[in-house]
Amino acid sequence: MALATPCGCPCCTCEVQASQAFVHDGLSFCSEACATGQPKHEPCHASGSCGFTLWSEAVG
Repeated sequence: MALATPCGCPCCTCEVQASQAFVHDGLSFCSEACATGQPKHEPCHASGSCGFTLWSEAVG
């Protein structure tokens, strides 16, 4: 059984399996939205799915 790791997005609380990860700059993310920094301010999966807040709020 593969281990899950935390999503690389600082504002996401999801864990992701390596086989399902979106990899960007060497980090594993749970979704394309998290991997690209939510450019359209979209949540990673669906509204309220993971404790998502806007990337800009999380990283200042």
